[in-house]
Amino acid sequence: MASVSGPAQAAPSPAAPLQRGIVKMVLSGCAIIVRGQPRGGPPPERQINLSNIRAGALARRAAQGQPDTKDTPDEPWAFQAREFLRKKLIGKEVCFTVEIKTALGREYGMVYLGKDTTGENIADSLVIEGLATVRREGIRGNNPDQARLCELEDQAKASKKGVWSEGGGTHTTRDIKYTIENPRNFVDSLHQKPINAIIEHVRDGSVVRALLLPDYYLVTVMLSGIKCPTFKREADGTETPEPFAAEAKFFTESRLLQRDVQIILESCPNQIILGTILHPNGNITELLLKEGFARCVDWSMAVYTQGAEKLRAAERSAKERKVRIWKDYVAPTANLDQKDRQFVAKVRRGQYRNICEKNKDKDKRFRPLYDIPYMFEAREFLRKKLIGKKVNVTVDYIRAATGPGEGTPAFPERTCATVTIGGINIAEALVSKGLATVIRYRQDDDQRSSHYDELLAAEARAIKNGKGLHSKKEVPIHRVADISGETQKAKQFLPFLQRAGRSEAVVEYVFSGSRLKLYMPKETCLITFLLAGIECPRSSRNMPGGVQVAEPFSDEAMLFTKELVLQREVEVEVESMDKAGNFIGWLHIEGVNLSVALVENALSKVHFTAERSAYYKTLVAAEEACRQRKEKIWANYEEKPVEEVVHLSEEKERVANYKPVFVTEIADTLHFYAQDVETGGQLESLMETMRAEIAAQPPVEGSYSPRRGDYCIAKFADGEWYRARVERVESPAKVHVFYIDYGNREVVSSTRLAPMPPAFSTRTLPAQATEYAFAFIQVPQDEDARADVVDCVVRDIQNSQCLLNVEYSGATCPHVTIQFGDTKDDVGLGLVKEGLVMVDIRKEKHLQKMVTEYLNSQESAKSARLNIWRYGDFRADDADEFGYSR
Repeated sequence: MASVSGPAQAAPSPAAPLQRGIVKMVLSGCAIIVRGQPRGGPPPERQINLSNIRAGALARRAAQGQPDTKDTPDEPWAFQAREFLRKKLIGKEVCFTVEIKTALGREYGMVYLGKDTTGENIADSLVIEGLATVRREGIRGNNPDQARLCELEDQAKASKKGVWSEGGGTHTTRDIKYTIENPRNFVDSLHQKPINAIIEHVRDGSVVRALLLPDYYLVTVMLSGIKCPTFKREADGTETPEPFAAEAKFFTESRLLQRDVQIILESCPNQIILGTILHPNGNITELLLKEGFARCVDWSMAVYTQGAEKLRAAERSAKERKVRIWKDYVAPTANLDQKDRQFVAKVRRGQYRNICEKNKDKDKRFRPLYDIPYMFEAREFLRKKLIGKKVNVTVDYIRAATGPGEGTPAFPERTCATVTIGGINIAEALVSKGLATVIRYRQDDDQRSSHYDELLAAEARAIKNGKGLHSKKEVPIHRVADISGETQKAKQFLPFLQRAGRSEAVVEYVFSGSRLKLYMPKETCLITFLLAGIECPRSSRNMPGGVQVAEPFSDEAMLFTKELVLQREVEVEVESMDKAGNFIGWLHIEGVNLSVALVENALSKVHFTAERSAYYKTLVAAEEACRQRKEKIWANYEEKPVEEVVHLSEEKERVANYKPVFVTEIADTLHFYAQDVETGGQLESLMETMRAEIAAQPPVEGSYSPRRGDYCIAKFADGEWYRARVERVESPAKVHVFYIDYGNREVVSSTRLAPMPPAFSTRTLPAQATEYAFAFIQVPQDEDARADVVDCVVRDIQNSQCLLNVEYSGATCPHVTIQFGDTKDDVGLGLVKEGLVMVDIRKEKHLQKMVTEYLNSQESAKSARLNIWRYGDFRADDADEFGYSR
């Protein structure tokens, strides 16, 4: 800026008032701007030109739009003079006298550093340093101040200071660079390192003009992460300040204008240079926010190198105090108590938002979970991480209900919160895996996550690493067949599901206590599943004649089922299907049979079809206990005639549902253990993984103290480790163990035992050896005869694959018929035909056909006098003494 010098003037008269102010800005070596003290807003200011002296003019940039004008450089020693005053006066209190005021309003006078004229005379100091010359024209001999200036100038000449140095001396030559050809490259080249600068101009609270040292780049810098109220330029050229714009500008000016600072240039989007200004007394960005002069802006927050959380905290402080631009602020959770704002909860269900697409084929069933890219992966991530777990919930805001608009659906009131588990923000984890995107809000929309910046940073990482939604790979496709209510499709799936035995499933939806929708991952299909063996209270439903009223405790039963299994991984045994294409069977979760659990909690009754299942005895016992207590659905129970029960039981038929098993062990009692063939691969995989882990980290011998009932691992005679259960501990050298996956038993030393690794527990894979007994067979009590039978069975079926069907339940295990895998011949019937066993006569009507066949075979064996019948029918009245009975 050009310097301004006044004419030599007469000494001030005694009447010239002494005034005070704060130096806001130094325009040149002989002109300053002084302001008053702020009172309720920015204070008034005035330009004071130093009397009787002249300093060099500073460089000026050519006026824009005027091609005839050119940039002018600094005059010699002009910049040093400006710097001399800037470092001495900026922000300091001075006193001054105005000696003359021109017609144009320009004021000339004397300036003293301090509160009175005893302080340093600024004009004298400039002349002494040779940074200004005295205007000698019109000097009057009777003016002591002018005479003193002349003497000081003569001394500076003699000392060859400043402008009086030989040959004009050396002075700083500034090659000011007003423009930068490639601002982005320029910013990147600085690598976000602090550089020295002088703030030359403040446009508004968050935009400044800075002179970068030592290369003299003059750049406009916008503060990263914030925005202050601005001055809007009207069509007529006038500027209209937004509320608090002038105050914000003054706040920045009073602290930074013409101060020495350091600037970190952080980014340059769209030719706008973003940066952070560091001053020894503080960070102006955070101060503006804290005092309510600025608000955070998302688009530039990410580049703020000092930590975005500091800016959010500063803004939050201003909001809580309702200062300045936040004077009318209302917190989005202001109507919530602290206990409602933060709480611990258990996750029951993960839900997704339905998204409608106008151009979808109306004939195609659009299923958001499977058809929207990565929605299934996102749901599965949440389900596996959260279902059934306790989480910490912090309510960020409550979104009011919205009505349907053009192209937008209606939404009820929604509570929006940050959910964490184990210190991990679930939303951030989703975004970082590319399974969700961050919502962009209007700048004045304060309803957002309390961890919004972390979400933006996570999204930036996901984009950079090409994760999920941001991947350039093909979108994963989920071809899921929905066979709910599709009778023909269900018929095709039924045999496969029956043969599969226990199948893995995920409960997608609960319609009622006993009706569910399942996703079968292995079969990639959706089915409707009805719980077998029970009769659950019906929920209300729409019927052709009106709404059917819900039965008592139907809601409680549905809630019980939801709490236990909704969106959980379960195992199902499919037995049959109904006419509507719904599958019927048993559902297990972590060792709990859902049908049994509903009956035990008096929320369901036992259906007569349960009689042919292995769970019938357990179901009846549970029902009887609830009936005795008159609990829930049994509250008004009255005993029914026995005839009705008998009548119902006579109506059922035998169900032949043979499944493939592998017989692993035959006991001396002729009970045997078998594995489901379908889960054999899982067992092999688990064993390989477990043994590899044990080989990598062998257990410490003798460190395990076995207790009865403990699950452990035991080293078998073949030197390999197997899963086992401790049955009895005689001594450390004699521990009785049962190998839960194979059914055999052994007495071992405790040194061959070790704790079972949690990853290979029965929760990961249930015990694979199931105990069974032969149906319709009575084993001889004679030891030799019994040994013959066991030897025969061992020879025929041990370590071989067979087909097994449950016929009825027993005291300790299910009673089954078993067929050879190749010939499909009945093994038990073969034992009867060979005269090795007797027939156990059952009374159930639906089993009479099988019993008759067995009895006929027994008669044939007796006639041929085979084995135990070689001496005829020994079951006479005195046969008990020989160990036989009818």
